[in-house]
Order: sequence, then C-alpha cells, then structure tokens
Amino acid sequence: MKNLLLTIGCLCAFQLSFGKIYKVKTPGEFNKAAAGVLPGDEIVIANGSYNNWSTAINSNGSAAKPIIIRAENTGRVVFSGEVHQAVFQIAGSYVQVKGLKFEGCQLFKEKGTDVVLIEIKAAKYCRITDCIFTKNTVNAQFMPIVVVAGPGGHNRVDHCSFAGNFNNQEVQVRVSANDVSLYTLIDHNTFMDKDSVTWKGNNGGECVQIGQDPILLGNRYSYATVRDNRFIRCNGEPEVISNKASANRYINNYFEDCHGELVMRGGHECLVDSNNFAGGTGGIRVNGTIHTITNNTFKGLPIAIRLMYGMAKGKIDTGFYIAASDCIIKNNRISRCDTGILVGGSKNADWTGKFDTKRYPSRTIQDIAPFNNLLEGNNITDTKTPVLQ
Repeated sequence: MKNLLLTIGCLCAFQLSFGKIYKVKTPGEFNKAAAGVLPGDEIVIANGSYNNWSTAINSNGSAAKPIIIRAENTGRVVFSGEVHQAVFQIAGSYVQVKGLKFEGCQLFKEKGTDVVLIEIKAAKYCRITDCIFTKNTVNAQFMPIVVVAGPGGHNRVDHCSFAGNFNNQEVQVRVSANDVSLYTLIDHNTFMDKDSVTWKGNNGGECVQIGQDPILLGNRYSYATVRDNRFIRCNGEPEVISNKASANRYINNYFEDCHGELVMRGGHECLVDSNNFAGGTGGIRVNGTIHTITNNTFKGLPIAIRLMYGMAKGKIDTGFYIAASDCIIKNNRISRCDTGILVGGSKNADWTGKFDTKRYPSRTIQDIAPFNNLLEGNNITDTKTPVLQ
C-alpha cells in the first residue's frame, strides 16, 4: 500500500510539474483560458486559419515555469485578413508566444489604440519566438507590426522570420517621455525582401527601431541589444536599423544587399560591434556622442562608415541632428569600398522648412563638424578613398 500511494503521489507531482494545457480555437476560448492560467500552463491554438482575432493576457509565469502560448504545430496556425486591434497583447511576466504565423494581414490605423500583430506591453521577461511574419501591410505611415512598449524590461524577440512585409516597421521598441521598456533583446531573427515604402519622404520602413523621437527623447536610456540577426535585401527606407535612444548594443548582425544603413539617428553611448556588411548602399551612419564602433566588416559599399555633421553638439543642446563626437572607430575591416570612413557627411545640409522648429527648437543648418573622434587600427584595403575628411 505504501508503494502504491508513493507511486500515485509521484504521478500527481509529475503532472503538476508540467502544468495544464488549454486547447483553444476561438478568441473567446483563448481569453477564458488566459484568465485562469498558472505558471507552467500552456494555451495551445489549434491548427487552422484565423481572422478577426483579438486577445490579451495579463498573467505571471516564472523563470522555471513560463506560461506558453503556442501553435499546435509550428507554422500551421495562420492569422490573416484585416486587423483593427492588437491580435495579441501580452502583459505580466514570463509569458512566451511560440510558433505562430501572420501572413497577409492588413493593419488599419484606429484612433486611440495600437493596431499591431503582437504587442508586449508593460511586461517583464516575456518572449516572442519562432514566429513567422510575412507579406503583412499597413494603411498608415510609421505603423509597426511587433511592439515592445511601456514600463517593463528584459523582453525578447528571437528566432522569428520577417519576410516580404511592406510599408511597415517590423520590430519597434517604444520610448516615451514617461515609459521605457528596458533591456529588450532582439536576436537570431531573419529580416528579408522588404521593398521600399510608398510613404512621403521614403520614411517609416525600418526593420528595427529603438526609440521614436531622437531630438527630444534621444537621451533616454533603453539598454536594448540587437544581435545575431540577418538582414537580406532590406530596402524599406534608408535606415534598416534606426537607433533613437541611448546605451543600446548592436552586435554580430549580418547585412546583405540592403538599400539602407545601421543608423545612429539619435542617442548616445551605443556599441556597434562585430557586424558584417556585404554589398548594398551603405554601412553605419553616425550622429550623437560617445558611440563605440569596433570590429565591423564592410565589403563592396559606397561608404562604409559616415560620421555626420549636426546642428548641435553633445547631450545637452537640442538639435535635429547632433554632430558625431567623442566616438571610437577602431579595428574595423573595410575592403572594396568607394570610401572607407567619411568624416563629415551632410555638410551644410539645409533643413529650413523641413521640420517644426517650435516642436524641435533647433537650428536648421548642419554646420557643426564631427569632432574629437578617435580613428585607430582600422584595416582599409582595395578602397578608392580610405578616409575622406
């Protein structure tokens, strides 16, 4: 009898350790399950095609027992059609979304609400992994399809595929005056075959955007890391990755034949290390201060690294662009480029009438040259002009 009771107890403990599985087919079933999940539980969405889906979860798992939302089989749960609300809104902590596919979704901007495919909002240690986003479109400029936003931290977007999405931003980490999601990790994703946007100014088609207002909020520290991603034929706009906040890290990413650059549009104290650029229209563009740009490889580009003029200098002055200063450009390998390092891009560019000087109290001429930057140990070969000043 003792052995029987011990065996039954062990079986119960074994079942509890794996949590409960909820299998759902409708948003109503999902929301009902989401209201009752506990650490270690799973919500499994049945294979099939879905539209008019809008769901939310605000629950807390744990590091050892996350709450998992997953496809019954990876890639066989497909969301498509018109989208007027967030398809999934994730809050709480240690919640993972896995194996879902979003194909041919058309996102329509609605007043007062975020219309996205997945939003991690005011969450901690939540994750979007092994999901597919393909051929999704939006009807308004500057609309992302995946967002990390609100007070929170240590969220992750990884091992996802973004292919053929059009007119949208793909992954956005939101930085506002009041809230910053800290320590976001974007890693091991593939971004590819992104055509140029149709929006005015050829703007609003970044693959990854960290921060949205480099002029007024570029000094906010978000500590995001973007590493080990692949960007193939990403031509949405001139900024494949757009950094607009401070203390972020861009490490070991691969860029191939992209019509755009990795851009320090705003912010300060970022690390850009061990990235590889093969073909395309550019490498790294730099505004702001105290960036470290090291160990990157560039082949077959018009210009590998551009240090830009600005309307202002340092962290205190307000400028639509901040001159590149106090940056370290070291141990980069540049070959078969037209120009290796350009010190002084956009000299005397005139922005008069191109931005709101009341909202952004800035001078309009880029006439402050890059200054106090260290160029050291860069290996530049088979390049027409190694350094242009």
